[in-house]
Amino acid sequence: MKLIAAALSVLAVTVGLSGCIGPPIELTPKTEQILRSTPPIRFLLTFDDGPSASGFFNPTSAVLDALANNPIEPGIKAVFFVQTQAPRAGGSELGKKIMQREQAEGHILGFHTATPWHTNHRSLSPEELERSLTQGSADIASITGSPPMLLRPPFWNYDKRTFAAYQQHGLQVLLTDLSANDGKIWGFNGSPRRRANMLRQMSEVRERIAAGELPTVDGVIPVVVTFHDLNRYTSWHMEEYLQILLDSARETGVTTAAKPFYDEHIALRDAALARTVRDANQPVHLPGVWSWFWDSNSH
Repeated sequence: MKLIAAALSVLAVTVGLSGCIGPPIELTPKTEQILRSTPPIRFLLTFDDGPSASGFFNPTSAVLDALANNPIEPGIKAVFFVQTQAPRAGGSELGKKIMQREQAEGHILGFHTATPWHTNHRSLSPEELERSLTQGSADIASITGSPPMLLRPPFWNYDKRTFAAYQQHGLQVLLTDLSANDGKIWGFNGSPRRRANMLRQMSEVRERIAAGELPTVDGVIPVVVTFHDLNRYTSWHMEEYLQILLDSARETGVTTAAKPFYDEHIALRDAALARTVRDANQPVHLPGVWSWFWDSNSH
C-alpha cells in the first residue's frame, strides 16, 4: 500500500506538471440566472503539510505574514493542517513555535499527520493509526488547549476503517473545492499555469453552487481552497494567489462577499465544520485528478 501511495503521488506530480488544464466551463444563461439569487461566496483558505522547519526564508512564516498584511484583506484567518511529528514540520522546535504563532494569530490547527513522514493513513495498521491520532490530537491540544476538530487525510485518501477511527477521536474530515496544485515540495514547485488552473476549477465550483450542492453558512457560501505552506513558491506568491482567487470568481460569474476571505476565528470554524464529510459513504468531489485516483465516491 505504501508503494502504491508513493507511485500515485509521483503520478499526481507528473500530471500536475503536464499543463493539461482545460478551459473554464462556459457560463450558460440558465446558470447565470440561478446565480443572481444565490448568496455570495467566501474563500476558506487551508494549508497542508506544515509548518516548515526551515530556518532559511521560512515559507510558513511568510504565508502568515502575507495573510496578516496584504492589500486585499488584512487579517485573513486560515486552517492549517499540520504534521505534528514530522522532523521537517511540527516535530521540530521551530515548527512548534510556528504552530503557537498560528494559534495566537487566530488561525485553526487541524490534524494532518503525526508520523515522521507524510504517510497515507490507509497504509497504517489499526494500532499505528490509533497511536497517530492520539499523538497528533495531544500535540495540537498542548498548543490550543483543546483537541482538534478538523482533519484532512494525506493525499485526501480515507476509507471506512480510517473514517471510523477519525470519528472516534472527534475528528471531522474537511476536503477541498479548489486546489492550487502546489504540493510539489521537494522537486519543481512552481505553478506556471496557476491562473488557468484556478479559473477552470472555479468554473466547476460555480456549477456545483448553481446545482445547490454547497451549503450557505451565515449568509455566504464557504468555498474551500487548498495550498501547501511548505512550498516557497506559494509563500512568495501568496498575495498574487489571493488576487487570482478574486479574479477567477469574477471571470466565472460568481459573486464574492464584501469580505471575500474569513477574518474571524469562530466564523472560520463554523464554516469549516459545515463543509466536512458527514459519512464515509458520502459522495465527494475533489478537484483535478484526485477523484480519479481515489474513486472517492465508492468509499
